Amino acid sequence: MPATIAPRPTQVVAAHRPSLVRRLAGWRLKFAALSLIWGFSFLFMKVGNRGFAPLQVTLGRLVAGSAVLLVVLLAKRQPLPRGAGVWWRLAVAAFLLNALPFALFAYSETRIPSQLAGICNATSPLWGMLLSLVALAEDRPSPRRMAGLGVGFLGVLTVLGVWQGFHGVDPLGAGLALAASLSYPVGWIWVRRTLAGRSESNLSLTTGQLLLASTQLAIVSAFCTHLPGSFELAPTLSVLALGVLGTGFAFLLQYGLVAEVGPTTAQTVTYLTPLVATVAGVVVLGEALHWNTPVGAVIVLLGAALVQRGQ
Repeated sequence: MPATIAPRPTQVVAAHRPSLVRRLAGWRLKFAALSLIWGFSFLFMKVGNRGFAPLQVTLGRLVAGSAVLLVVLLAKRQPLPRGAGVWWRLAVAAFLLNALPFALFAYSETRIPSQLAGICNATSPLWGMLLSLVALAEDRPSPRRMAGLGVGFLGVLTVLGVWQGFHGVDPLGAGLALAASLSYPVGWIWVRRTLAGRSESNLSLTTGQLLLASTQLAIVSAFCTHLPGSFELAPTLSVLALGVLGTGFAFLLQYGLVAEVGPTTAQTVTYLTPLVATVAGVVVLGEALHWNTPVGAVIVLLGAALVQRGQ
């Protein structure tokens, strides 16, 4: 579940390079951990909604994730970004990459199963390719990418079961999840145009971004929600796990993964996240699984793979 400024690859000093076996085992463990964390994030949202309003689930997630990154930032003795210019750009990125999509996913899971939200999340590369055709003149569509776009949205229609009139699927809930997935590439384009190439570290920029997103949600939640009457154990732990693991720790894993194997391999974690979300929803939450859901998910991921490989 991408939610932060994409980390830049870093060089590894040869004198301190670990053995090949350790490197392979290391990045595969990070890859598996990131897949599990992002896949279970949709389960955590569903359970968190049982005790809190969706905006409160999102706010708790952002505050907990910000705290993790802030602690690491202080431990590394890195400063937060400086200057009003970078902060207002980060404020827009925080809204598009964190506050808005996180809240939309939380609201969607009050109406649809967590597994469906996880599958909708996998459509982000498809939306990104569609938007890049309009917003990024340097991105030229290839036949493979165009084919991937068509295949991917055919998969979305399969997941939703449009031939049976969305039977068993709440259109509004699915629409909110798809809108959340659309928000990510809009945010990425904004970051690419306004924040690319800055001297601050990715950790510094992303910590500032999450702090701003937390502030945005705190203001909105203060006007739109009431304080919860109780803090039940399962929803509270789910929100904390969503923030600490699914937001804070996941970014650190993603950063390390990109540094070791590069962004192309790292981004393939997107293909395992829906699988984990589906298994978790069915096995842990007892959600029903219809044939068109896994079939459509495979088609969506095939389309996403064609889009990304065609870049």
